Formats: sequence, C-alpha cells, structure tokens
Amino acid sequence: MMTPKELSLFFDHTLLKPDATREDIEKLCQQGISYNFYSLCVHPCHVPMVLNTLKGSQVKVCSVVGFPLGANLLETKVSETEALIKAGCDEIDMVINIGFLKDKNISYLKNEIKNVRNVSPGHILKVIIETCYLNREEMREIVNILREEGVDFVKTSTGFGPGGATIDDIKFLLSIASPHLKVKASGGVRSLDDALIYIKAGVHRIGSSSSHKIVDEYITRINYANK
Repeated sequence: MMTPKELSLFFDHTLLKPDATREDIEKLCQQGISYNFYSLCVHPCHVPMVLNTLKGSQVKVCSVVGFPLGANLLETKVSETEALIKAGCDEIDMVINIGFLKDKNISYLKNEIKNVRNVSPGHILKVIIETCYLNREEMREIVNILREEGVDFVKTSTGFGPGGATIDDIKFLLSIASPHLKVKASGGVRSLDDALIYIKAGVHRIGSSSSHKIVDEYITRINYANK
C-alpha cells in the first residue's frame, strides 16, 4: 500500500481559475509545501510569486503555454515557453492546436511541438491534447508526434473543455505511449477513487485542484482501516 507521501508525489496541484487571487495562490503554495506535492501548476503571471514562496522546498513549479485553447501563434507559444523557463519554471504544460489536428495538419503540429521542445531542453514538457475533442485515430496521430519529438508527457485535458480524463482514454493512451512518453490524467479528477483507478492503470502524474482533499481522504481511509 502506498504511503500518503507517495500518493502526494503523483500530483501536480493545480490552480488555473481565471479569478485566482494572491491569497488563493498563497494558500496553494502552503498546501504544496504541507503535502509535498510533486509540483504546483499555475498561470504564468503567478510563477515568480510561487517560485519565491516555494524556495527551499522540493515542490517544483509548473505553468501553462497556449492555455486553455491551444490556438495561439507558434511564435507566441515559443516565446511564452522561453519566458517561463527564464523565470525559473521547472515544467511546461502546453496545449496543442486542436483544430489543426482535426484538420490533419500534421506538419504544423510537428513543427509546433518541435519548436517548443527545442527551447525547453532539460525541462519536463507535457503536451495537453484535450481528449474530449478527439477520436482514437486523432489521439494516435498526436501521440506518435509526441514520441518522435521527445515530449515527456501526454496530458489528457485542460479542465476547461466539455470533458476531462476518463479511464478509457487513459488506458488507450497508455497502450500507445512508450517508456519515454508518460501519461498525465487531468480534468475532473476530484475523488480518491478516481485517482487510485488512474494510478492502478499506470499514469505517472495527475493534475487536480482537489489534490489536498484526495490525500486527506486517503489518510482517513488508512486510519479507519487500522482501527
């Protein structure tokens, strides 16, 4: 059985609400330190504050590029990635151009991902494919590109689409990924049972704004079982 600390390390504890205040971000940072989550994922504007608050902890800082729609210019995504890395960000979660994938504009997608990967050497790059909009063929096409371009993670969802992670999508992505391309479940992961299902399936990371509640529920469950 996992320890609560081991469970915590699966999580990118996330706050990407558009109305997040400084107080909200401060609370997120304290939760990150208290629970020792793998990383905190915030909007780019909050990265300097989060880096400063987490100084001395093991919690990494993650931010988003082309979020949440993925329809930015290539040059914008590249410059945003460069700026985040210069600011001290450890990990980048970039949204693909979903419409271009639906159009089968594979050459554009390859170029986009290649350019973002080229400006983020030594940093974890996760690519959000927004699975709720894609069929299996489209998922396979984009995963093949991610594998070719040396991306570290394929991530299911932004949390802003009409659907989030599902166990069927997770199992499919795991079946076509590789040892070098890991899977991150994100979007609607709010319960301990959901998290445990994804972990059992084989995901390496989970994105959630409810990470602290999930770990608390796990601790309660362990304590009850040990009575």
